[in-house]
Amino acid sequence: MQHDTIWTGGEPIGDFDAAYANGAAILDSATYGPRWLADAATFRDRLTLAGRARLAVPYGAQPRQHYDLFLPEGAPAGLVVFVHGGYWKGQAIAAWSHFAGGALARGFAVALPEYTLCPETTIPAITREIGAFLDTVAGEIDGPISLAGHSAGGHLVSCMLCTDAPINSATAERIDRVVSISGVHDLRPLLRTAMNDVLRLDLATARAESPALLEPRDGVRLLCLAGGAELPEFRRQNALLANVWHGLGARVRAVEAPGRHHFDVVDELLDPASDLVATLTGTGTG
Repeated sequence: MQHDTIWTGGEPIGDFDAAYANGAAILDSATYGPRWLADAATFRDRLTLAGRARLAVPYGAQPRQHYDLFLPEGAPAGLVVFVHGGYWKGQAIAAWSHFAGGALARGFAVALPEYTLCPETTIPAITREIGAFLDTVAGEIDGPISLAGHSAGGHLVSCMLCTDAPINSATAERIDRVVSISGVHDLRPLLRTAMNDVLRLDLATARAESPALLEPRDGVRLLCLAGGAELPEFRRQNALLANVWHGLGARVRAVEAPGRHHFDVVDELLDPASDLVATLTGTGTG
């Protein structure tokens, strides 16, 4: 699936909007959303019919503060969480349910949290929402907790490993391993993009919310995964966090999936035999 990688740099960024425009860089990008929505609905229907889906479970009082929980056939071996991306301003779990399939087949419960989007809220507040969700769902499922997140979701799950993560100590102690998939780990470049009109970041907030500028808890285990065919900025962001946190004593690797781009890099979550699912469920080397 993947190989270790070290980012070697390139030309200075001339257009920051283009540097983070994933859809424009993928030839058939418009086909992914409709396909994900259809596959996710089919998955939810099947699990609901089997009595193994708990949908729209609240973890707060706001409209998007809820999560979907999918249960394996037997007692869960633990919990895997998947946090969707969308630059903190788009997407919904309705398009991502089926990506629970790989870990579910391995005997793990899988939870997907929804969260309030910018500009209705801020990135620091979203980070706190994910923390509140984790504290809530941790009380529903016993055993180890593994986290995966894509793009903005990769940022959010990485934040949960930081010393100032907004989670209680009991939850933090149960987080066994984390995979940041195409994560944005340094938010400062986004200050130069048009999307910041929605995100409303300033320099102080971008610094405070960037895992690459923060300290990991002792003993954390993190895999940073990006596609080998992704935009250069995502490959750089992927290597960045691993390089910084390695120097702070974390057990962390940066790997790339050859030929994968920003949208299909998550496909291994569908396959219970994949290296990515094995890593999340504790049978891999990540």
